[in-house]
Amino acid sequence: MDVPRRPVVGAAVLRPELTDAVLDVTLTELADVGFGRLSMQQVAKRAGVGKSALYRRWPGKLDMVMDAIGRIGVPVRESEDTGTLEGDLYWMLVHLHRDPVDPRLADVMPDLLAEARRSSELADAFRGRLAAPRRAWARAAFDRAIARGEVRAGDARIELAMDALGSVPFWWSTVHQVSGVDDDAARRLAGFVVRGLT
Repeated sequence: MDVPRRPVVGAAVLRPELTDAVLDVTLTELADVGFGRLSMQQVAKRAGVGKSALYRRWPGKLDMVMDAIGRIGVPVRESEDTGTLEGDLYWMLVHLHRDPVDPRLADVMPDLLAEARRSSELADAFRGRLAAPRRAWARAAFDRAIARGEVRAGDARIELAMDALGSVPFWWSTVHQVSGVDDDAARRLAGFVVRGLT
């Protein structure tokens, strides 16, 4: 039987509320100055803590930033099983893009993507810690559709469909500066993707 370890007397205890506060400041700083100019020192100053509080939690800026982005960019609820692929995709689009979304995300994401083109380390972290979990979350809807016989297993178009579900709303928000995805847009995009597969 595993016995929970007690903190060593005198050891620093990582307080979750402080971690949350620092990650919130990290997002604000990212939105204000971008990834390239963001520094651990400035985040610590803005959060009102010492740099050591940050380094006890993250080995460096990249990990801190990815944790901050993951908090607002990776869904925590399981995707809804509505009984049809189109219904599932509609639900996902609404959940991701119409439910309250942190407004800083629209400022942060284009900057991170631009920086990722210059940094393979950032690109790898972005794919592994943000894109992959979001893709796995969406994949569940397609797996259910395969089990129901709506689409074929091994259909390479499924990967393209997942690209469309992510890239079209991103284009709407960054290029057209549309705030959120309304019901009509979500239904049209879900229907378009399903028709492309079926």
